Amino acid sequence: MTRGGQEKETDTPERKCLVTGESQPTAGLIRFVVGPEGQVVADISGKLPGRGFYVTADRQILETAIKTKVFARGAKQQVTVPEGLVESIETGLVRRVQNLISLARKAGLAVAGYEKVKGWLANEYARVLFQASDGSTRGKSKLRGTGQKNGYFNCLTANELGLAFGREHVIHGALAAGGLTKRVVEDAQRLSGVRKSTDGGTARPEG
Repeated sequence: MTRGGQEKETDTPERKCLVTGESQPTAGLIRFVVGPEGQVVADISGKLPGRGFYVTADRQILETAIKTKVFARGAKQQVTVPEGLVESIETGLVRRVQNLISLARKAGLAVAGYEKVKGWLANEYARVLFQASDGSTRGKSKLRGTGQKNGYFNCLTANELGLAFGREHVIHGALAAGGLTKRVVEDAQRLSGVRKSTDGGTARPEG
């Protein structure tokens, strides 16, 4: 609530990053907990039991967290950091984005392929545009120019995006507005930060 006793417009929880000291919505952070043997565990789903501590979903900041040993301060105890922690976070986020896109596709909220995506963009039905990071720049630019008002991500490869759509590979994909799309966007934003995609984007979908 505000000081006047009125409800805030949003109830989005915020947490402080251990490295930057800045508070931000949890959607832009990676939550960590301490495992049973004192190891740092990345709680990508945000559902593991235990006292959580947070670091911004940014590769450089995550690597800084490991080098400066801030996890011990966040956990308030001595901890061990497993090898390849950042890489495991990246892998986990890829799987989450793929699974959520797959659910959106089954719910009729996602399509793949140049012509279908082009149609959704032209009809302003697409809320988010996904394009493979290793796809043709020329081919991607044609659709991206149509969807400038849409959220844009290129944090998945053609093979990774293909798995999300049940195909061998996909270059273009689009999602309509909806609760599932909002969840896809949140995890895609985090993945883009961890992967440091050079022309990725963000979106705030409705619904």
